[in-house]
Amino acid sequence: MSEYRVETDSMGDRPLPQDVYYGIQTLRATENFSISGLKPLPTYVDAGLLIKKATAIANGELGCIPTEISDAIVKAADEILGGQLRDQFVVDIYQAGAGTSHHMNLNEVLANRALELLGDTKGNYTRVSPNDHVNYGQSTNDVIPTAIRIGTLLALIHTLYPALDSAIAALNTKASEFQTVVKSGRTHMQDAVPVRLGEEFRAWARILTGHLTRIKLAAEDLWVLGLGGSASGTGMNTHPQYRFRVAELLGEFIGQPLTVAPHLMAAMQSMAPFVNVSGSLRNLAQDLVKISHDLRLMDSGPKTGLKEIQLPPVQPGSSIMPGKYNPVMAEMISMVCFQVMGYDTAIAFCAQAGQLELNVMMPLIAYDLIHSVEILGNAVQALSDKCLSGIEARRDRCLGYAEGTLSLVTALNTHIGYLNAAAVAKESLTSGKSIREVVLEKGLMDEATLSDVLNLETMSQMISDQS
Repeated sequence: MSEYRVETDSMGDRPLPQDVYYGIQTLRATENFSISGLKPLPTYVDAGLLIKKATAIANGELGCIPTEISDAIVKAADEILGGQLRDQFVVDIYQAGAGTSHHMNLNEVLANRALELLGDTKGNYTRVSPNDHVNYGQSTNDVIPTAIRIGTLLALIHTLYPALDSAIAALNTKASEFQTVVKSGRTHMQDAVPVRLGEEFRAWARILTGHLTRIKLAAEDLWVLGLGGSASGTGMNTHPQYRFRVAELLGEFIGQPLTVAPHLMAAMQSMAPFVNVSGSLRNLAQDLVKISHDLRLMDSGPKTGLKEIQLPPVQPGSSIMPGKYNPVMAEMISMVCFQVMGYDTAIAFCAQAGQLELNVMMPLIAYDLIHSVEILGNAVQALSDKCLSGIEARRDRCLGYAEGTLSLVTALNTHIGYLNAAAVAKESLTSGKSIREVVLEKGLMDEATLSDVLNLETMSQMISDQS
């Protein structure tokens, strides 16, 4: 057998190694787009394969392609979804704007594997064609935006949603564990009234719960598919029932209530659903950065920082300073979040860069959006497993700060007035005397009332009672 086969497209003939499953159009793309070395994300490939599986089933059922060929394409798709031939998707993510190169890579691999399953040879496209059979009734125009939708939903369902659930559960567990720990609050990085450490953790859990809700709401935009719009949203060369059957099949495959877009051209032109989801991810990232910074501050030290909590040490922290441990999981998630924010900016620019019937920046949207979901999910899960679930409270340190905060004087406002309380705080700071000592010396309150007003348990319990 020859080590090469010759394939033909509209531009001429090219030899390809006999063992590769991609074809001539993919070969041309690899030659044109040697840009980054980044290949399509596995989840994005899966999304395309699921689309091709659904379209093959629908077109076979509707009599648009022979059932023998339909069955072979479905079997080929299932094999690749199961892990075979994953190295055959080779086009750089920076490629022809609509994603035609990656799309043809999918079509060619499936066609050549289907040919083998039928007992034929790779490249015999007169029997199974990447264009006429695998791509029947489809266009890059409608397949790629659908693949972005399906890929993003897969990433959310399998990566980010479970990770956020884990982090919320870990934070709520720590909130209960630390509910009796009183510490100083801080605003503007200065002393504030005492709070419960548990309530800080509960607040973070509530924040992440809100983000999970907003992301799920934004993701509903992805349920509406333009698949079936074919070229330019016209529906050309498709069976009247095709788009409905394909949406039904894809919904079954991924367990989501997918529907057909009411206007296929609009679904093709607008990238608004992707911008919406990306924005919800950016919003989450911003709060995750804030939480990660809080964790680092509260763990700072051990001798010269706050050290109100101890994050689990997971690896040595210095190549020169022995015994040093750094808050590496919190540092890691901040970096991931900064990348997600950058991706969101790129997605916004890409979304407005379409012209007329098509957006030609979809490959970058696909990579940046799906990658955002996956790295956020992986980072949040790692933070939950290797950091949040193992945090310990430094109870004595927290209590010492709570007892020493000047903002205890806030509780005196309704008893001695704001100006008197401010004077007490100023004298306490300059003299080194406690708030209690200054108030008693000035005769502003009796000792029993003062003890009741400055009770840390009572002061910090106010927020907890409203939870």
